[in-house]
Amino acid sequence: MQQAYLQVGAVTATHGIRGEVKVFPTTDDSTRFKKLKEVLVEKGKDFETLHIRGVRFMKNLVLLSFQEYDNINQVEYLKGKKLFVPRKDAVALEENEYFISELLGLQVCDEENRPLGVLQDVISTGANDVYVVRDASGKDLLIPAIADCIRNVDIPQGTMTVHLLDGLRDL
Repeated sequence: MQQAYLQVGAVTATHGIRGEVKVFPTTDDSTRFKKLKEVLVEKGKDFETLHIRGVRFMKNLVLLSFQEYDNINQVEYLKGKKLFVPRKDAVALEENEYFISELLGLQVCDEENRPLGVLQDVISTGANDVYVVRDASGKDLLIPAIADCIRNVDIPQGTMTVHLLDGLRDL
């Protein structure tokens, strides 16, 4: 199921007295914030649009300032809030690339169509991602996100077909 909004970060704290916030990016490429003109923040059941005035980087965080705010008191409420972009503004993906949010919840089965469980988490290891698939008994199966293992991903159908390499079930 395609989502209308994708999370790009989460506000961790304020920074300084001029209304900047520290954002932990939840995107693979934090430099994408330089290209964003606005982000959405949850406000009840709706979203508030914030227009980005400035972007700086500090260690693993992004420092954002917004046109709507110019002092620390105005941005205090943003602490702990998630930042989103409309799906239409998301970065373009290459073939066989997916947003993690689209993968979570997929029903995973093997090549013989035997159910293995539900994709619960994606672990980034550096070399390749690892999919955490939880079966009905609560046991986790770790599947490397490599072409040898991932045979088909069907986001609209909510399914993933995998080939289990020897020894994967034993881990």
